[in-house]
Amino acid sequence: MSMRKWKDRGLAIDPRTRAYVEPTRIVWTSGSGAASEVVNPEGLLTANGGQVTKEALNACILRHKGEAPGVLLDFGTELHGGIRIAVVEGRGFPSRTARVRVRLGESAMEAMSELGGPANATNHHAARDSIVDVSLLGGAEFGATGFRFARLDLLDEGELELQSVQAAFVYRDIEYKGSFRCSDPLLDRIWETGAYTVHLNMQEYLWDGIKRDRMVWTGDMHPEVATICAVFGEQEVVPRSMDFKRDRSPLPMFMDMPTYSIWWLLVQHDWYMQHGNLAYLEQQRVYIAGLLRELAGKVEADGTIHVFRPFLDWPASSNPEGVNAGVHALFVLAMQAGARLCRVLGEEESVSLCESLERRLRERVPHHAGSKQAAALQALAGLMDAAAANREVIAPNAPGGYSTFYGYYMLRARAEAGDIAGSLDSIRSYWGGMLELGATTFWEDFDIAWMENAARIDELTPPGKIDVHGTYGGYCYQGYRHSLCHGWASGPTAWLSEYVLGITPAEPGFRKVRIRPRLGDLEWAEGTYPTPRGIIRVRHERAPDGSVRTEYTVPNGVEVAAD
Repeated sequence: MSMRKWKDRGLAIDPRTRAYVEPTRIVWTSGSGAASEVVNPEGLLTANGGQVTKEALNACILRHKGEAPGVLLDFGTELHGGIRIAVVEGRGFPSRTARVRVRLGESAMEAMSELGGPANATNHHAARDSIVDVSLLGGAEFGATGFRFARLDLLDEGELELQSVQAAFVYRDIEYKGSFRCSDPLLDRIWETGAYTVHLNMQEYLWDGIKRDRMVWTGDMHPEVATICAVFGEQEVVPRSMDFKRDRSPLPMFMDMPTYSIWWLLVQHDWYMQHGNLAYLEQQRVYIAGLLRELAGKVEADGTIHVFRPFLDWPASSNPEGVNAGVHALFVLAMQAGARLCRVLGEEESVSLCESLERRLRERVPHHAGSKQAAALQALAGLMDAAAANREVIAPNAPGGYSTFYGYYMLRARAEAGDIAGSLDSIRSYWGGMLELGATTFWEDFDIAWMENAARIDELTPPGKIDVHGTYGGYCYQGYRHSLCHGWASGPTAWLSEYVLGITPAEPGFRKVRIRPRLGDLEWAEGTYPTPRGIIRVRHERAPDGSVRTEYTVPNGVEVAAD
């Protein structure tokens, strides 16, 4: 069959690119001795390529003489994909294959772990610990997960000559149109790390994590989409993922839980404001109107809400009163966004429903119960004064009590309270804390208390130090099951573009833009922001008198709001 005929059959074309990455260092080998031997492991760092040849130079040799020899490789940064192993030759094997155990890890210690046990190493969602057969004078690829480290152990007695071990990196080849630079290089690095974290999760669909869960969650999508808008602009993976969840959650079914259906609605609102794609919004008309009716049915006459599985994020779950207060605020945000969207769509009946329901919800506002998550949402929904929310709940002990998901909304609430300097300090210590521990992407969860006596994730834990990855985590992300590349943790990237560069749409599709720089303790900041009409460029600089001078260029057709 010709390729033309294959295409006529409607092949599903993968939108992603495949590239091959060499390891950057040898972290560990099992050593040399009578029982096993690893000869020339540095040969795996010499870019021998994946094409097998009998005349391979500088190969690495694994000799098994009763104990399995092993090597741990570091690819330098988190990536998504698998491993490509090129084998030159082998001696002593009964067949022309040899068994190799491949362990992939987001941390060095995860790649060294055994399945199960107290550190909770698993193959859930993606097999990261497998025994594979490799062919002599052959090459093969194994695995599809998120990892930085790979450990290979030869299980069969004999001698295996490895030409190369490469990471098969699978990603979307898209341009970073947005940018951010400022007088603090740490913030620049945090902006880039958040952008890269989301980029890795832009696979066939927009996932929450590339190791776990590798699924489409509409709550996780909200901060991810904010980052995508600030960095990449309009990308088809967003509506593709939004439609995927819509089509698999026919009403009256919610998207896994009622709050995640609310996040779907909020993403629709923000996506329309960013890109002004009315044709796409029109496709959501029936579902949006129906979803608003379903949400309205969960609100009692006195303004209380009763839903199954009320959920904000995992760390908030230990405070059920705070969760209820946050869910209440999410319902208000849903009615605000729903009214705006339905007004655009000409759905006046739905507009009236949203407005009347919002009034009812405002009559009975639950106390935040000390939850930073709830207080942030209440501030953003206008249920609590932002300055009070920041002063009484969010700022005290910050970034203690932060979470990687809701940290974005805490930062937004603090910014609305005018506390830019406090927000920047929290970004430096909280997201910067992950970088200090060796992170190259941001994690599913993080507690600033984990910093105490912690080893870096890119080293084998020394005696007396704590293995952060294997020791901490709760709920569904205990130990090594914890995802170290989770898109919902990218909030500072969107926040720095929105609040420090100060770029937000004043009208759908950036027909009009607001540029409101807020430098906090920074001396200058500059960057770009992609819009449907082109790139906006700004530079803000603090003058000797403390005022901020702003220079900007905007594309044709974009008006700068006077306010």
